[in-house]
Amino acid sequence: MTNDLKAARGRMIVALDLPDIDVARAMVARLGDSVSFYKIGYQLAYAGGLPLVGELADAGKQVFVDLKLHDIGNTVASGVASLSKLGATFLTVHAYPQTMQAAVDARAHGTKILAVTVLTSYDDDNLAAAGFRLAVADLVMHRAEQARDIGIDGLVCSPLEATSLRGLVGPDISLVTPGIRPAGSAADDQKRIMTPARAITAGADYLVVGRPVIGADDPRAAADMIVAEIAAA
Repeated sequence: MTNDLKAARGRMIVALDLPDIDVARAMVARLGDSVSFYKIGYQLAYAGGLPLVGELADAGKQVFVDLKLHDIGNTVASGVASLSKLGATFLTVHAYPQTMQAAVDARAHGTKILAVTVLTSYDDDNLAAAGFRLAVADLVMHRAEQARDIGIDGLVCSPLEATSLRGLVGPDISLVTPGIRPAGSAADDQKRIMTPARAITAGADYLVVGRPVIGADDPRAAADMIVAEIAAA
C-alpha cells in the first residue's frame, strides 16, 4: 500500500450500523485491511456491541464511539471516564457548553472529544420546529466557537459547513463529517450531504461512511473506491 493510500484509509471511518456484535464482527472480517477506522453508534452499542471497541483497538484499528452524550455535567463526566477506558479514539457529545466542558475535563487514555454541532439530518425547518431561532449555518458557527474556546478536540459537522468552520476554528481542531455519499448514491435520510472528494477539498479531516459501504454488494470494493477518491482529492 502506498503512503498516500494508507493516509487516505485512515481518514475514512466506516459506521458499523448493524444489529448485533456477531454481524459487526463478520463485516469487519469481510472488510479486512481495507478499513482501519470504525464507528460504533446507538444501534450496535445498545445491542451489546461496546466490547467490540476493545477488540478493534487491540487489532490495531481506531474506533469512534458515537453516543452523543448530553446530560448534567457529572453524568457526562462519568460516562466519558468509562468509555475512555474501552480504547476509543473519538467520543461524541452534543455541543452544549456545560456538556462539552464536563467531557473535556474528564477525557483520558488518549480519547478525543468531538462535539456534534447540528445533526446532518436537520435543516432550517427542523430547527425552527424544535424552537431554535437560529438557522442551521448560524447555530453551527455559534456552537463551534464555543467548542473551540472550551478546548474540544474536534467537531462533527456537515461537509457543507467544513470550509467556514475551518476558517473559524483553525487547523488544530479535527472536522469529522457524516453525510458522505459517493456520486450516484442515495441520500437516504441525510439532507446536508457531499461526495468524498468534495468533502476533503472543503476541509474535512475524517469522513464517516455507513450505508454506501456496509450496504454494498461488495463492501470491500466500495471502501476501496472511497479511499481512492480521498487519496485523489
